[in-house]
Amino acid sequence: MKIAILGGTGDIGEGLALRLAADTPHRVAVGSREAEKAETKAEEYTTELESRGLDAAVTGGENAAVAADARIVVLAVPPYHVGDTVGAVAESLDDGDVLVSPATGMKRDEEGFHYHKPGAGSVTQIVADAAPEGVTVVGAFHNLAAARLANLDAELGVDTLVIGDDEDAKATVADIAEGIEGLRALDAGGIANAPEIEGLTPLLINVAQNNDGLHDLGVRFQ
Repeated sequence: MKIAILGGTGDIGEGLALRLAADTPHRVAVGSREAEKAETKAEEYTTELESRGLDAAVTGGENAAVAADARIVVLAVPPYHVGDTVGAVAESLDDGDVLVSPATGMKRDEEGFHYHKPGAGSVTQIVADAAPEGVTVVGAFHNLAAARLANLDAELGVDTLVIGDDEDAKATVADIAEGIEGLRALDAGGIANAPEIEGLTPLLINVAQNNDGLHDLGVRFQ
């Protein structure tokens, strides 16, 4: 299937695009509000993949254009842009498409990073509220270190927690996630559980920043 990564020119978008293109058979496209920016990044990603002898390519374009024929649409955008991004691509989405939200709201002070819980309860819930009828929402990829993900030489060996109210959509996203070598997907229930999962991200950043050797920290449940 085709996976569109909106905001695919950013850190987490880069990591997901490279890993999905390198490790899975799916077609990967990155989007941006500016088509030229996405096309340039897609060329960079393709060059990186080809330099490793991988027969894989990433395409790019404006967000709505790359979402138009995608089955899975990942919202790799800042949390305060997710609602607007869904609105901007709504007409490009079809019944049965799945929106995937990896974003988490955070704020920072002198002590570190803290979870910034939105009024809707979670960023994943904001996406669910904005999604057109017939389009399902799954939360995944929240707690991954972007730099580690984008470094194809780095072994992952981490988990991603997957949440959603539609079991079939959740299973589809979990299967895609587990196609990435070293990434295990664990079912964490419905979207109501999103705050607990999103809140892990600032915790991991704080631990990584305060302990040597843990710069690209992830989570593994055993």
